[in-house]
Amino acid sequence: MSGITITRAQMDDLDVVEGLLEREQLLLDGLREHVDHLLVARSGNRVIGCAGLEVYGDAGLLRSVAVEAEHRSSGAGSALTRAALDEAARSGIAVVYLFTKSAERFFPRFGFEIVDRADVPATVQSSVEFAHVRCAGAVVMRKILAAR
Repeated sequence: MSGITITRAQMDDLDVVEGLLEREQLLLDGLREHVDHLLVARSGNRVIGCAGLEVYGDAGLLRSVAVEAEHRSSGAGSALTRAALDEAARSGIAVVYLFTKSAERFFPRFGFEIVDRADVPATVQSSVEFAHVRCAGAVVMRKILAAR
């Protein structure tokens, strides 16, 4: 992961992040409302990836994990995921959920397991992502960080 750093996103980063998410066909809805928990991967000064976290009491939703195509083998996605999980733990989150249509093989290396949509707490079910039609067929995954 030479030359790549993970930082908290700045407001100036949002247009670049939104462009990346659009190219990856990921949701933009709700992103700006949760920018305080948005992380970016940088190569030099260039944003090359992102990961967001939404906090719902002691539950969290990992969202918007994406890396520019030419940097996918750089370790940036793993570093972003680890940083988001660290952020979740610091925020008092006991369990993190995510929805994916293409990365169900990527996230188990971080301790995520597939769960039924019915197992997602009502607070996370109230998220924009849970209700969005594009997430209706997504795989739901969970990582327990601490006992509830």
